[in-house]
Amino acid sequence: MSNRALGYLAVGVALFILMGSAFFIVDQTKSAIVIELGKPVRTIKSPGLYVKVPFIQDVIFFDNRLLHYEAQKREVITKDKKTLVVDNFAKWRVVDPLKVYQSVRDEHGAQSRLDDIIYSELRVDLGTKDLSEIVSGARSEIMDIVTKASTRKSAEYGLEIIDVRIKRADLPPENEKAVYARMQAEREREAKRYRSGGEEEAQKIRSGSEKEREILLAEAYKTAQELMGKGDATAFKTYADAYSQDPGFFEFTRSMEAYKKAFTKDTVILTGTDTEFLKYLKRD
Repeated sequence: MSNRALGYLAVGVALFILMGSAFFIVDQTKSAIVIELGKPVRTIKSPGLYVKVPFIQDVIFFDNRLLHYEAQKREVITKDKKTLVVDNFAKWRVVDPLKVYQSVRDEHGAQSRLDDIIYSELRVDLGTKDLSEIVSGARSEIMDIVTKASTRKSAEYGLEIIDVRIKRADLPPENEKAVYARMQAEREREAKRYRSGGEEEAQKIRSGSEKEREILLAEAYKTAQELMGKGDATAFKTYADAYSQDPGFFEFTRSMEAYKKAFTKDTVILTGTDTEFLKYLKRD
């Protein structure tokens, strides 16, 4: 092969390399920033084929999809001075590639900044809650607060945090037994307090019921006495009316009733024959 042919071949290879380095493709799942001598000159968010200046301009790609971030386990202090080892994760994405490049350079730097932001918010919010609240049911509320606060802070870096969640929140092994023992003791004290309050309330109810019972009995006795008095008055009036109509018959009837009660089986009565009580038993 002649020198001229070799020269043409070298020029062709150089042109091929030059043309190849001048074009780049932006995938639909990504966005790109064109960098010229270390400075961003163009942001590309639409997919397609693009051109750059070879050897002068470079391209940095950012993923537009929802990304997953796993944080390392870290310790936080609760309001009641308990230490928790928190293992959390977050869902996030890049919304402004230019801000990301200017502030943290790339996705690795973005994750590092997210780690600082989320841990800071977790530490602040968990520090306002007791351990029992975190364990028993306030975790979802805490995560919503942490997510909103982290999203506000991450916006200045061109990032959006979609969700933050705690996978595990454990006690340090050296503190676990002691903390559980204290929690058990606190729950027992709480149970005793509730039982004491319940017994006090029951005693109040019993006292009130007893008082109401006495009042009802007194009112019932009073009503019974009033009814008995009215009944006796009615009976006396009836007897009086009957006596006034026929005193002899009334006296005879009353004597018969008295005889019936007095003269039972095997009854012996010693009395004179002139006794008024036996006058209806005399023969004329």
